[in-house]
Amino acid sequence: MKPMTKPASTLPTELLISELQSFGVRLVAPREGADSRRGGAGPSDHKAVTIDGVTVMAPVHTAPAFESPYLVEKPDAFGRSRLTRDGATIAEVSFPLRPKFYELKTADGVPYSHIATLHGRDVLATTVLQTCIRYQSRTKTCQFCAIGQSLAAGRTIAHKTPAQLAEVAEAAVRLDGVKHMVMTTGTPRGEDRGAAVLAESAAGVRARVDLPIQVQCEPPEDDAWYGRMRDAGADALGMHLEAVTDEVRHRIMPGKASVSVERYMQAFATAVPVFGRGQVSTYILAGLGDTREAILGVSERLIALGVYPFVVPFTPISGTPLESHPTPSPDFMASILGPLAGMLKAGGLAAEEVKAGCAKCGACSALSTFEKRLRA
Repeated sequence: MKPMTKPASTLPTELLISELQSFGVRLVAPREGADSRRGGAGPSDHKAVTIDGVTVMAPVHTAPAFESPYLVEKPDAFGRSRLTRDGATIAEVSFPLRPKFYELKTADGVPYSHIATLHGRDVLATTVLQTCIRYQSRTKTCQFCAIGQSLAAGRTIAHKTPAQLAEVAEAAVRLDGVKHMVMTTGTPRGEDRGAAVLAESAAGVRARVDLPIQVQCEPPEDDAWYGRMRDAGADALGMHLEAVTDEVRHRIMPGKASVSVERYMQAFATAVPVFGRGQVSTYILAGLGDTREAILGVSERLIALGVYPFVVPFTPISGTPLESHPTPSPDFMASILGPLAGMLKAGGLAAEEVKAGCAKCGACSALSTFEKRLRA
């Protein structure tokens, strides 16, 4: 690749990342480099791209991305490319190459990529149960969720066993240098809310490979599950609010909204002493209707409890009821993430100190780069 011309952008990295995640990115050669994500329970319709040493998940298959002013040229054999805006070169970027473990299959013929996938640059992610009690009901489903899409398309399997997860995790560490793992799940029937299958899965992986793990579920009815998941090998816990006000929660996620914000706060207060300050986190989607003040107000409560509020820009996923919902503007995201980074610093929490999971990876938000700017 020839040396890049002088970048035309003078935006700080954190603001450029905010723009990329709000506007999305057009790809000259969308099949080149690492696989992009379509459907599923994680950052879907995205592609991992590294810019200025930071790997982010940028929307590439969404409606806003098709009209984005940002374009990534066809990468070379090493995954390197140029990011341009309106024809002007902005930065040199690179794509993580296709993971080596994707080429393997289990003894019974299941591709490893159907069991777990690479997120960001070095995170292994899996949805242990690719089904959810809320997903099939129009009156209960979270309108942003696409957990059933990848299953219907044959890109995953409904239930990953502990043995399968352990086999793939060992290969991902050995072949691709994966550093930590995220285990999420659709919510099953039963009062454990998925904690039981997550504990079983974490134990299976940790018996095979020493890999930090974050587990993610709704708050279980029995508080004893926090200790059980930790004792099984989970290092961190995610319990995701998604939205923070009752009006938005009931409109966007009517089934999950039956578990109130106050119930989550009680769960956080119980879980933090088990996992430690900063090792419990929650995912908050900015752009669904919650105001800046509402998000920062809830975040202040969370930080006081020792919970890391991982605020990310909402990105619509094709095939969901919110597929045409606009993404939040970069200015709106900066108005939240800048003050939030200061609140985290004052509260003694930092993404880099989280042992495993979404906050540690940070690829779905510019929050960690706002944190780094404060520490610089």
